Amino acid sequence: MAEVLVYVDHVDGAVRKPTLELLTLARRIGEPVAVHLGAGADEAAKVLGEHGAVKVLTADAAEFADYLVVPKVDALQAAYDAVQPAAVLVPSSAEGKEIAARLALRIGGGLITDAVDLEAGDEGPVATQSVFAASYSTKSRVTKGTPVITVKPNSAAPEAAPAAGTVEQLSVTFGELATGTKVVSRTPRESTGRPELTEAAIVVSGGRGVNGAENFPLIEALADSLGGAVGASRAAVDAGWYPHTNQVGQTGKSVSPQLYIAAGISGAIQHRAGMQTSKTIVAINKDEEAPIFELVDYGVVGDLFEVVPQLTDEIKTRKG
Repeated sequence: MAEVLVYVDHVDGAVRKPTLELLTLARRIGEPVAVHLGAGADEAAKVLGEHGAVKVLTADAAEFADYLVVPKVDALQAAYDAVQPAAVLVPSSAEGKEIAARLALRIGGGLITDAVDLEAGDEGPVATQSVFAASYSTKSRVTKGTPVITVKPNSAAPEAAPAAGTVEQLSVTFGELATGTKVVSRTPRESTGRPELTEAAIVVSGGRGVNGAENFPLIEALADSLGGAVGASRAAVDAGWYPHTNQVGQTGKSVSPQLYIAAGISGAIQHRAGMQTSKTIVAINKDEEAPIFELVDYGVVGDLFEVVPQLTDEIKTRKG
């Protein structure tokens, strides 16, 4: 069976959930070979092996942390040259998509971004994408060269499948462009204790109907009761009620959780583009003709200031 390269997204060796999803998808089309760059490879290899990685190629160099993107592309190209894989899978983050695009250009392969599913085909992997603001689903494959595919978080449930997970050192030669853009400072993101928005299985978002920053604790309380992340519509962000980093939509972040709850959001196409691939969608809005109700699985016509606190209380009660 052909091997499939999987780029590992991690924080100091702690493997992030989208990578485990990629390993699950990679097993559908071949044998996963993980590429871990930076510190913490030995600890990460255990987790990667538990989720199906037959090999873990590792490299650690200051360039990966001190410079942007290009050193990682150099390393992934070295892994490609060593393995000659049937496909390369990369998490569909902003950085991941840049890495994938640069790699595809170097190896003369085709690029598919933001896939939401992956399956084996007679002529290579077939990727499913949501297009035109998630109004349609398409299936496509690369017809020339090795496919490089980025996959959106929450596209598959991680499945354990113990494999060898043999650790091998990857020899990387950095090109002249590797040190072109240096990272001069970093500011740690303040932790809220909530999951990362794009990776969360549950997202609760508030919109114009929240009617002020002072009311967003209602949305936060509901999200916390469910163990979910907090999102916001563009209207709420533009009004200064919630940080831009939490914006869901075409000009914000795309999410695809198992459960998406929209409170006080009308459902403009800009917002729908960022959340329409959610598995189950619930809307709370006092306007029964709000566009959001066109795509929901469950809709509640009511005042969010009455519905959300009751829902939060009921969830807490049921949880004990």
